[in-house]
Amino acid sequence: MRAIVVTRAGGPEVLELRDEPEPTPGPGQLLVDVEAIGVNFRDVYEREGNYGGPPPLVAGVEGCGTVVGSGERIAWVAAPGSYAERVVVDAEKAVPVPDGIAPELAAASLLQGMTAHYLARSTYPVGPADTAVVHAAAGGVGLLLTQIVKLAGGTVIGTTSTDEKAELARAAGADHVLGYDGFAGEVRRLTGGDGATVVYDGIGAATFAESLTALRPRGMVALYGAASGPPPPFDLGELARGSLYVTRPSLGHYTLTREELLERASDVFGWILTGRLDVRIGGTYPLEQAGQAQEDLQGRRTTGKLILVP
Repeated sequence: MRAIVVTRAGGPEVLELRDEPEPTPGPGQLLVDVEAIGVNFRDVYEREGNYGGPPPLVAGVEGCGTVVGSGERIAWVAAPGSYAERVVVDAEKAVPVPDGIAPELAAASLLQGMTAHYLARSTYPVGPADTAVVHAAAGGVGLLLTQIVKLAGGTVIGTTSTDEKAELARAAGADHVLGYDGFAGEVRRLTGGDGATVVYDGIGAATFAESLTALRPRGMVALYGAASGPPPPFDLGELARGSLYVTRPSLGHYTLTREELLERASDVFGWILTGRLDVRIGGTYPLEQAGQAQEDLQGRRTTGKLILVP
């Protein structure tokens, strides 16, 4: 079985294509023929030694494929060893893929779609009176989050790094699109001096301080990622200037039960099938080019979701 193995923590060159033993499912587990694999920033963190176990280990956690023996198509977001031709998935974490959704689309939409879902529906439930700042609005989560905020009736102020990405954010429904330099002041201008009700921040160190500044009183920063590195420690007393909130959510805590997992997945797949959620696949790479895919993602050279195909 071919697989991408993290041989040691460090740069992209430590991802190696190897022949690995086929995994063996235990009780309550499924052996799956992998058809498409989702590439995520958490995979970069895994390569750098900050996620997963010690190397060597097979990379990745997200994908779509068919169950050996039954032929049922499933998707998953939490199966270690997914950068491979076969993977073992816990049955409790397997999500049935409805007809009409191709493997690449399922792998492109589940993790980031459910992340956008919990952010806009649970962490800070957006309503028509809310203005949300969506950082990296042309990225995989950003494009989906923008659309889900708009489905709830909210106003979106997106941030992007290029004109091309700004156009993608607008096409997804962003009401305003800004660059990163001085975005907090622009958010206040666009909101008549009030500030945003919520900032969805997956960038971290490079944006966090201004994200706080962009908030109105009792506003929230939902720091769901750290693409630029984790923010430095800060004085909690800074929150008192607006009775502000900061939360550091993760998908695992918003899919603690199978019922919650299937509810979020059902909404995401349902919106796709009814045309209310458009998923952009920004690049498809063969399995052996996993290192290049991660480099492109980390270098902000991509939009939408990146996919590996075994």
